[in-house]
Amino acid sequence: MTSAQKQNFTYRITQANKTGLVVILYDMALVYMEDAKKAFAEENMTSYKNALDKAKGCIEELLHSLHPQYELALHLQQLYYFYKRQLSTAAIRQQVELIDPIYDMISQLKESFEKIMEIDTSESLMENSQVVYAGLTYGKGSLNENLATGSSNRGFLV
Repeated sequence: MTSAQKQNFTYRITQANKTGLVVILYDMALVYMEDAKKAFAEENMTSYKNALDKAKGCIEELLHSLHPQYELALHLQQLYYFYKRQLSTAAIRQQVELIDPIYDMISQLKESFEKIMEIDTSESLMENSQVVYAGLTYGKGSLNENLATGSSNRGFLV
């Protein structure tokens, strides 16, 4: 994952509601799987295994976010355990072809949660986060991002 992608995910997390966080975790898992495939192509097995471990970490976080009182959560739990097993097998046996079916399944789940996110009107989970405004400046084709503090108190008092 590049530093620009990390920065983008960090921004998205600060602005996301519950459904948005699920979508972000799916996105992060997909990026890590892409990183694993690239590392495998470059024959860098250490990076390959690290990227798969990070993808499994995202799936583990999705597991922890489930609410077991709902029937759907039990089905998602079984899927997530399957994903983790397959990614572990791909890492141990160094079989990159096992990643593609998991990548496709997570992509489909992500699309479903994106549709749910469109109708989810709940508030952002993080309070006192900075607001970022982006727009074109007078410079030729440059994009300038400004942080609007709004308040100097972001929850920390000394």
